[in-house]
Parts: sequence; structure tokens; C-alpha cells
Amino acid sequence: MTAAQAAGLCAALRVGYHLLDRGGSALTAVEHTIRVLEQSGLFNAGTGSRLQLDSVRRMDASIMEGDGLRAGAVASVEDIVHPITAARLVMEETDHVLLVGPLATKFAEYFQLERHKIRTLPRRLSYAAMFKRKRPGRDRHGTVGAVALDRFGTIAAGASTGGIDLMLPGRVGDTPMIGCGVYADNESGAVSMTGLGEGIIRIAVAKEICDRLAQEASPAAAARQVLRKLVTRVQGAAGTLALAPDGRFAITHVTPRMAAGWWNGKGEPTVGDRFQ
Repeated sequence: MTAAQAAGLCAALRVGYHLLDRGGSALTAVEHTIRVLEQSGLFNAGTGSRLQLDSVRRMDASIMEGDGLRAGAVASVEDIVHPITAARLVMEETDHVLLVGPLATKFAEYFQLERHKIRTLPRRLSYAAMFKRKRPGRDRHGTVGAVALDRFGTIAAGASTGGIDLMLPGRVGDTPMIGCGVYADNESGAVSMTGLGEGIIRIAVAKEICDRLAQEASPAAAARQVLRKLVTRVQGAAGTLALAPDGRFAITHVTPRMAAGWWNGKGEPTVGDRFQ
């Protein structure tokens, strides 16, 4: 984690906490925390999203609140600075959960969401040529996410990503899949994931962690158990933010590093890239 990324995490945590401190909802705190990270260009989300094999940025995001189990998500949206806001609009302005592709981009445009200043244009490559460029095992990846608990006892989770380096156009990871990349339920907990999406999808990691929280496992124990399963069953790699309805939380990962942090409003935010 660079010094700039650490500062970006601190800024995002301050924004989210101050919203909660002023009586804001967990949902708004999660959205605006993630917006800071999307805007920064320092992470693989929003402005900093990776390019796919045709040199286009396509982004995914999702958000969920634990009171009414409402959720919204977008996948493969292009040229939008804040996919997390598009996901919240899907949740609040439609009867749907997930919108995908060019029509998800049109949806974001309809609500006049901020666009990237420099548009990406696809390279004229055949699918066969793109497929040959694909090199397994060399992908960089990453997701930004947040979980929050508000003073009304509602929890929320969200995530936003640009996917992985040089991925095939059309590929969708875990981030926009409710129960995989995110989940939130006031009766169990809130989870936001980062890591290799294919493995996270196979285990439905976020929902499984929440299920274990509902069985009274601690956030740390629930996260460790499910991440261990991810590694042993599908050779996956991931990290998680897990939050219980009583405010207990854990930052856990089975990757060498995971940039993350937390803040309770006292002193300075705690940020780092290695957690137990």
C-alpha cells in the first residue's frame, strides 16, 4: 500500500464516519465512503479501473442494506466515475436488483451520473486475438468496499471494482452478485469481499459468512472459517470486511496483503495492509 493509498483510505473512512455521526444511514455512509475511493484513481475502481483486453474500462458495483434486504447492482458499466451510485439507483429507482452492459450505462446516463473525462474506445481486435492475449495467472485485481452500522441498528455493505487486468470483455466477477461479493442482513451481519471473483462466486462467500454470523460465530471466526474453505475447496484468494449487528467486526484475508482500515471517530483512522 502506498502512502497515497493510505491517505485515501483515511479520507474515505472520515467521510463515512462523519455521515454516521450526523445521523446518516449506513447505506449512505457505505456509498459515500466508496465514492471517495472511486474518485481517487488510486484503486481498481471508478477512475482507477483496469482496462479489459479491448482497452475499455468496464466496472461492477453493488450495495445492500440489512433492514429490508434491499439491494442494487450494475455490471460492465462504462465511463462512469461512481458505479456504486448507479447500483444504489438501481435499488431505489427500479424494481430490479442487477442491470448489466450498455443498458446499465444508459441507465447511469439517464440519472446524469458523472462521466470519466477521457472516454475509452474499444480496440479493433477480433475475439480470437483477444483470447490469445489472455495469460492466466498474471492478473492483478482488486475491489473497494465498505460495511457500516448506523445508530438505528441498520447495517449495509457495498463494493465497486474495475475487475482484473486484461480480462475478456463480458467477464463478470463476484462484486455485483448479491451473496457473493456483498451481503447485508440486520439479523446476521454485513460483508464486503475483495479477491479473485471466480472462487468467491463458487463459494457464495459473503452469504456464507453472514450465515455463520447468524449462528453466533464471531466476525473473525466466521471470516476465517469461510476463507479457509475458499482456499481448500477452490484454491481461491480473498479478503473480507465482516461486521456483526452488535458492532463487532473483522478485517481478514488469505492474500499476502489487503489495504483496509476502520475508524470509530477517536484519534486517527487505523489503516494497514496486513490484518489477522
